[in-house]
Amino acid sequence: MARKGENIFKRKDGRWEARYIKEHKNGKAIYGFVFGKSYSEAKEKKTAALAVLMAKPKLSGAQTTMKEIGSQWLTELEPICKASTIAKYGNQLELHIIPYFGDKYIHEITNEDMITFRNRLLTKKNLSLKSTSDILSRIKSIRRFALIHGYEINFIPECMAIPQKTEKIRVLTFSEEMSLLEYLRIHPNLTNLGILLCLFTGIRIGELCALMWNDISLDARELHIRRTMQRIQNRDKNAAHKTYINIDQPKSQCSIRTIPIPSNIMDSLQSAYSKDAYLLTGHSRLFVEPRTMENRFKTILKNCGIRNASFHVCRHTFATRCVEAGFDVKSLSEILGHANVNITLNRYVHPTMELKHENMKKLSKLFEVK
Repeated sequence: MARKGENIFKRKDGRWEARYIKEHKNGKAIYGFVFGKSYSEAKEKKTAALAVLMAKPKLSGAQTTMKEIGSQWLTELEPICKASTIAKYGNQLELHIIPYFGDKYIHEITNEDMITFRNRLLTKKNLSLKSTSDILSRIKSIRRFALIHGYEINFIPECMAIPQKTEKIRVLTFSEEMSLLEYLRIHPNLTNLGILLCLFTGIRIGELCALMWNDISLDARELHIRRTMQRIQNRDKNAAHKTYINIDQPKSQCSIRTIPIPSNIMDSLQSAYSKDAYLLTGHSRLFVEPRTMENRFKTILKNCGIRNASFHVCRHTFATRCVEAGFDVKSLSEILGHANVNITLNRYVHPTMELKHENMKKLSKLFEVK
């Protein structure tokens, strides 16, 4: 039986259950529940739960806008996210989300508003599906943040869904890669050594730019990825420079990895070795940033007569060649620094038409008359 007026019951399993009203929706009370081994413990937990509930900010009428709740969300993320992540999220807020919704109260935003916003990003803003999806993901995160903190929300995530298309990823053909390797061999320098290393290990451009010779064990023939380099927008509006170079650990633990070095590039590495220096400069304090490395790579492709591509084509090409060579996918996934093999298969493994023909020949051989 419940203690009168307190809504605290003793259950059949011997525990005490205390109920309290969390909120009202459409005139109905929504209850929360806590449990204790005794009446007094259940009552204490109920009192604590009510205190937490009362401390949460509530939205009533014109109290909180999308701009305000978005700023609160970003501020709460700052201690736990990398600077590059905060800069990216901040840009999406300031360039797209806040300008559109501005000072509109968050409880007034409807499904129709979100559909219109999504379509505007795709049409008037002419953003890609990937960029649009990223921005909508930020809104979904803000929505979850608002709900956790007790705000009223009247739109659902499903209204923001967009069709996903798999974009064809550029991979160097075998002849293009051979032309590039020949150019790198004829013109030996640290920039070209970096490109060669990426073609045979699949490391990212930020990882290459942050790579120091101390990260390479020539005796063990191993490459250790511990850092990455990015140019990040400065969130401080009063800063002297709008952007700055940030060298930090990779975003995920999977990206911190050790990669065996193929024997065919060991001689090039040994001849260029410079202790306590960046690989791309041979200097302990000077480095090459990703944007510069990207521009150098494009110039080299042009000199080789190869169709334009981003530096990331080295990573795509490495993964594809590994599959063609018969790598097991688990090993390849760990070398690339992926969380699971599905990412490797879906994003980076692109069998060539020649390989597809070879596989079809294997099928035909099964039915050959002997």
